Amino acid sequence: MEFLQNPNVVYLLLAGGLIFAVLAMAAPGTGFLEIGALFILGLAGLGVIQYNIPISWVALIILLIGIVLFVMAIRKPKIWALLVASIVTIVVGSAFMFRSDVWYIPAVDPILASLVSVISGLFFWLVARKVIEARIARPRHDLDALVGAFGEAKTRIHSEGSVQIAGELWSARSKEPISSGARVRVINREGFTLLVEATNKQGD
Repeated sequence: MEFLQNPNVVYLLLAGGLIFAVLAMAAPGTGFLEIGALFILGLAGLGVIQYNIPISWVALIILLIGIVLFVMAIRKPKIWALLVASIVTIVVGSAFMFRSDVWYIPAVDPILASLVSVISGLFFWLVARKVIEARIARPRHDLDALVGAFGEAKTRIHSEGSVQIAGELWSARSKEPISSGARVRVINREGFTLLVEATNKQGD
């Protein structure tokens, strides 16, 4: 595995392993992504340890600063300067992550570091934004919005039954028996079961 002596290869493995790790967190339980992330990061770690590739702690600090700026950019997506600053900082930290014989010459190819940082940065930006949007988005089916809605009894309803509300079939019950086909109105809900009453009113 002499290819692991090349800092560029180790850098690519680290970036690829990180992408697999993020995908594994975004879609847990696949098994393939988790194993892939561990394998790729393990190879990168093997290269660093076995071939004693020197690490620049200053560059790692710069890289961590870039990650912090990137998190701030995700939280404040309208401030594009944060995103640009984070990518530039990550590029610099990545390029100098491994020490070379001459301190001002990066061990990782700057063009490679730039391409990988921009591509992975945009990838993480899109994934992170989607995750945040999914967490703050209202449920597609707002169950509380069903209260007051009108529908039709599809079966006889009393202790149990089913109604069609807004084109969907729901479990329902009522205080008084309701015949199949009757017009009903939702007056409350208990979990996924709707409490309904018979009505002659027409829904909107």
